[in-house]
Amino acid sequence: MEKLTPPVASGAKPLLGHALEFQKNRFTLLQRGYREHGPVFSLRLFKQNVAVLVGPDLQKTFYMETDKKLGIDKVYKSLRAMFGEVLFIAPHETYLQQRPFVVQAFRRQKMLHYIKVMQSETQKWLDSLADEGEMEITAEVGRLVQEVAGHALMGQDFQAKVGREFWELYLDVGKSLDQVLPPNLPLPKFRRRDKAKARMRDILQPIIAERRRHPQQYDDFLQDFVNAQYEDGRVIEDDLLLGLVMALMFAGHETTAGQAAWTVIMLLQHPTYQQQVQAEIATHLPYGHPLEPQVMAQLKHIGWAITEVERLYPSADLNMRTVEEDVTVGDYLIPKGWLVQTAAELAHKLPALWTAPEKFDPLRYAPGREEDKQHRFALIGFGGGVHKCTGMNFANNEMMVITALLYQQFDLELVTEETGIERSLGANRPTKTIVRYRRKPLDQLVSPTPAASAGCPHIAGAQVAPS
Repeated sequence: MEKLTPPVASGAKPLLGHALEFQKNRFTLLQRGYREHGPVFSLRLFKQNVAVLVGPDLQKTFYMETDKKLGIDKVYKSLRAMFGEVLFIAPHETYLQQRPFVVQAFRRQKMLHYIKVMQSETQKWLDSLADEGEMEITAEVGRLVQEVAGHALMGQDFQAKVGREFWELYLDVGKSLDQVLPPNLPLPKFRRRDKAKARMRDILQPIIAERRRHPQQYDDFLQDFVNAQYEDGRVIEDDLLLGLVMALMFAGHETTAGQAAWTVIMLLQHPTYQQQVQAEIATHLPYGHPLEPQVMAQLKHIGWAITEVERLYPSADLNMRTVEEDVTVGDYLIPKGWLVQTAAELAHKLPALWTAPEKFDPLRYAPGREEDKQHRFALIGFGGGVHKCTGMNFANNEMMVITALLYQQFDLELVTEETGIERSLGANRPTKTIVRYRRKPLDQLVSPTPAASAGCPHIAGAQVAPS
């Protein structure tokens, strides 16, 4: 019996198909398709058919068939227009040549340095806050994550001298992301993208030239790329180096900012769990102790909260592939030439996998429950398979540092009663959320132990509370 193609979700318009709804509110569209047809259904974006796969076994097929029957490089045309043929948006053989450069930059020794940068930039932000006031947490954390990305990836001098201009230009590049429209249409957002890219290259080229002339003076992420060589001994071409830097700055900020803000918001919305976080910080991270990896490993409640935010509010809520050869999925045939996608926000709320899936419950990851361990592809906020996000540990460490230091030094209160999801074709974020903050009194912050005080440069000279 000949297999059928996946059934089409309702609501398709003549000529446009589901394109407008996909751009404006794809989650509602995906929910409807799942409700109507189950874990395999399809959408139409103009003339393009897109199969949607929901659930861990189907997601396993999606990720394990990548670079085989499913291609990754052709589908992200918008990203290629932004950064060129770099990493997963490059042809597979080119990706394999480039991937060691990125893996090398995220090795353990470098990650220890990045954690220090994260702590330094986060403390600088906390020190800049008044003793009490209100802030819009999504924007504040967004700027902080930019500072961390600029400093960690490009060096402190870059962030101090040109970081602000670079990030303003980056906004025009980021706003051009569009999974539906061809990226070279003569539209204003694409013109702004190209103008911003040209200026960003003007900023980066002299920095790279200086790094090539004096490589011994630098030891950071950018210098790792400048020094990197192909297997035949060739150095990375300038155009590729520029594209890699821009893509990693984008990835190092875009998804982390939203999930970091959500972590703070969700803890404030769940005061009982927040108390467990605060107790853990008081036990393992008294003010003055450096936030080293062994301390971070003890902050389990924060780690579980970060994973729960990944489940409930995945910043990158879909992955896409091109069908290079016919693929059979259950009772359906997905023909060559179609696109196929995951739907993380739907998959992360399947009752068969998650207890009370709509509920914020970080303890679902605690020993004895570990709901995320039921299936390798149950949780896909960072993708899966060989293309799983290389910077996942960087992002999780950064969210840990921001949350731990903020809660260590401030009492927080939600002013905004309800936070929604600001959806885009890039990364999703919380809507504007006002948080009231008050700096904790010094006698609660400063450890009476001189050794602890000596471990933190930010309290050098602070009066130690009497024991």
